[in-house]
Amino acid sequence: MNRRRKIILALAAPALAIVFSLGVTALVLVVTGNSPVEVIDKMIESAARPRVQTLIVNSAITYYFAAVAVAVGFKMNLFNIGVDGQYRLAAMLAAAVGGAVVLPAVLHVLLIVVVAVLVGAAWAGIAGLLKVYRGVSEVISTIMLNAIATFLVAYLLQPGVLAETIPGSNNIQTKPIPPSGQVPGLSLIPGSPATVQVYGMIFVAVLVGVAYWFLLSRTRFGFDLRATGASETAAVASGVSVKRMVLASMLISGAVAGLVGMPQLLGASYTYSLDFPAGLGFTGIAIALLGRNHPVGIAFGALLFGFLDNASTALEISGVSPYIVKITQGVIVLSVVIAYEVVRRIAVAAAQRDVGRQLAAGAGNGGAAEVTA
Repeated sequence: MNRRRKIILALAAPALAIVFSLGVTALVLVVTGNSPVEVIDKMIESAARPRVQTLIVNSAITYYFAAVAVAVGFKMNLFNIGVDGQYRLAAMLAAAVGGAVVLPAVLHVLLIVVVAVLVGAAWAGIAGLLKVYRGVSEVISTIMLNAIATFLVAYLLQPGVLAETIPGSNNIQTKPIPPSGQVPGLSLIPGSPATVQVYGMIFVAVLVGVAYWFLLSRTRFGFDLRATGASETAAVASGVSVKRMVLASMLISGAVAGLVGMPQLLGASYTYSLDFPAGLGFTGIAIALLGRNHPVGIAFGALLFGFLDNASTALEISGVSPYIVKITQGVIVLSVVIAYEVVRRIAVAAAQRDVGRQLAAGAGNGGAAEVTA
């Protein structure tokens, strides 16, 4: 019974958040003179197209990496808000390295991924060191590091440094990665062009999800990490080094963050340019919250946000503002926090009632035994 109740409570918070956000979005649509039923029908109709389905999955792959990176910090009670800067700096340097060398296919891809992981971990590690040795909040330090990463990328992405100009264009990019460093995609429809293919990095995303689950649920390190996040005092009493866990968590979070730009870099653009996607780290925060930091929940959350992002194109064609989708996503973020608190209080109240019933039953049995004696 308790297990069933835990599952229901675990699903209740994201379900309430989604229902509430849809209700608010429907209200906004009605106020602006649009039919909520027609808008949802258009989005579903758009999502039925193979090209849109591919875009949804591809967005979800990228979002999944970002959300897992954030979730690692959440498990440790750390808020790594610097995923955005970590993945952009990692993608930029990995693209520069990938475009500067020629290696056998597997080794070339592996080199690019390793560089991205190491750069992401190193950049997040700065925040970890500041927290461990100077007590600086990781929220403040990672926000500041986001800004530094932005300016550092802007400096490096210049002709004569690590970038080159594109003839006939105002865009600037790193040297293109040769075919040996590219990851082929998967076709939803046989013979489909590269623009309608799922990123091959989907397999890496699955491996990251499995590794994340195994590390936190089946290893001593994962237990120590979760224990430290729940109570540093209790962890110290158990012999766990809080400083070591903080630094390790930030390094792992940054390493995963370094993978965020890899699907786009290795599966579509093959170079880092001025129009490389930004802001993905902040979306990852919302998805991690929605998925309750669980790898399966994060996957569903990533698919939902991928659907909202790509199916919204149909709204613009129909004359409906695509910002309606942004409203939905924003309300999800706000409502999921409120829903978690409501569900937490319900769970606490239910646990207190269970304890009360057990104490009452124990008192009754004790009284009966005393009368019998």
